[in-house]
Amino acid sequence: MQHSSSEERQSALQYAVQNIENGRFFETLSRRVAYQSESQNPNAMDELANYLSQEILPYLKSMGFVCEIFDNPIAGGPPLLIGQRIEDPALPTLLTYGHGDVTNGQAEQWQEGTHPWQLTQHGDQLFGRGTADNKGQHTINLMALEAVLAAREGTLGYNLKVLFEMSEEVGSKGLERFCEEHKEALGADIFLASDGPRLNAKTPTIFLGSRGVCQFRLRCDTANGARHSGNWGGIITNTAIRLQHALATLVTPHGRLIPDCLRAPQPEGVTAKMMQSLPVGGYPGDPELNANWGETALSVGERLFGCNTLEVIALGAGDIHKPIGAIPDVAEAVCHLRLVPGTDWQNLVTNLSTYLAEQGFDDIDVLYEGGYNATRLDPSHPWVNFVQSSMALSLNENVTVLPNLGGTIPNHCFADVLALPTVWMPHSYPSCKQHAPDEHLLVSVAEQGLAAAAGLFWDLGEHWPAAR
Repeated sequence: MQHSSSEERQSALQYAVQNIENGRFFETLSRRVAYQSESQNPNAMDELANYLSQEILPYLKSMGFVCEIFDNPIAGGPPLLIGQRIEDPALPTLLTYGHGDVTNGQAEQWQEGTHPWQLTQHGDQLFGRGTADNKGQHTINLMALEAVLAAREGTLGYNLKVLFEMSEEVGSKGLERFCEEHKEALGADIFLASDGPRLNAKTPTIFLGSRGVCQFRLRCDTANGARHSGNWGGIITNTAIRLQHALATLVTPHGRLIPDCLRAPQPEGVTAKMMQSLPVGGYPGDPELNANWGETALSVGERLFGCNTLEVIALGAGDIHKPIGAIPDVAEAVCHLRLVPGTDWQNLVTNLSTYLAEQGFDDIDVLYEGGYNATRLDPSHPWVNFVQSSMALSLNENVTVLPNLGGTIPNHCFADVLALPTVWMPHSYPSCKQHAPDEHLLVSVAEQGLAAAAGLFWDLGEHWPAAR
């Protein structure tokens, strides 16, 4: 165990934050943003591999990591990387994580003067694909680690492992199986990583898991083919109408889930109290909230972080841009069930198919397309207080604790497969426009992130959090 003064700790934080002032953070992130690592693009496999081999691996090696790049256990999937920095096998170990893949660039839709593959600063905003999700966030953590190593003259006082994947934006294909197959190499005592947004731009935040997600498709297909709406209208089934009525049995006009098989227990106890006090929305760039949407008896925080919701993310029948006078042969809706612990998500297809049949819609097929389980670390776990206290000391601000993220990240791989206590320290904010044109990172949040991450890496070398 190492011992040092508060002045030495503060020097390490200042060294980390100086990466903003001296331009090194901009230079490094600019280089990483330039990799067109679109995991949704089948032609980007070389870029996905190069991001690990040419960018991340050399950077980790410079900090004393021993790295290895592995094939994805799913054939055709992009590679993964494990880096290990073992100072002493008898010391405790922290596991961290990042992903270098991004969603499609959508270059033609970005505002003038910005581009997905070129880092551009406008005031407090750093524009570029991956700045918020996730290249900017793991760059912050790695630079903070580098600062602490320099301040401690190359010794942390604990072991550190890092896992990088390149398919998070397409469902982390192969990650769960990879963690199963490499449990020993990824073995650790605690987990910390950065992804997703903080509560808002002004509020330092940690979260302890995430809502899960099931993506599924509702499909109505008469096998009639598209037929003239005049010659056949009134005597054959219109798939679009059938699908719309089926959807209406799942969600009320005000967004409340109807079937018991899709619902979960309402928030209670400590987690409910934590959610009730959360201020959600109301900041520049945030969407307008609807007070009459969803579980209106609950607080906004409970509705966002503690409830299941069904979101239709795509809906189609015929061609809306070039319609023809024909009854559509197929109608489909792509849906996300955002779920919290207590949901019977593994039997989604059976339960939902049975429910729809009971409502008279046995002609609607339910096609499961993948998803993650919901996870949530007990807020009383010592690791939670350790991270919260460290961040508060570094930033001289209160730190909000969310029981879980409203969105979904592959936390089940770390919480369930590797059985680790998981805490996430996000360096982005809800209106960062991740997955959309004009994705950006706030410089002010990055500065806080560098200080918070450096403080945490420092404090772990001073005193390890209590076991549970």
